[in-house]
Amino acid sequence: MRRRKTGTVTSDKSHKTVVVRITNFTKHPLYKKYMRKRTSVYVHDEKNKYKLGDKVLIEETRPLSKLKRWRVIRKVK
Repeated sequence: MRRRKTGTVTSDKSHKTVVVRITNFTKHPLYKKYMRKRTSVYVHDEKNKYKLGDKVLIEETRPLSKLKRWRVIRKVK
């Protein structure tokens, strides 16, 4: 099973590519406070369908280019 994550589209300016920001909450090992960690990934969008602000479900895939290792599955409501 391939990894799936949800995130928000932060850029749709590239052709067939969107930038998605993934937010995770992790607990600090010493202070036990929950912290927000954010990661941006390049995601393949074949039909240029997804726009800025969309919440999307992405899935890990084989390397599609130098930086793209994810593809969009669908839009999350």
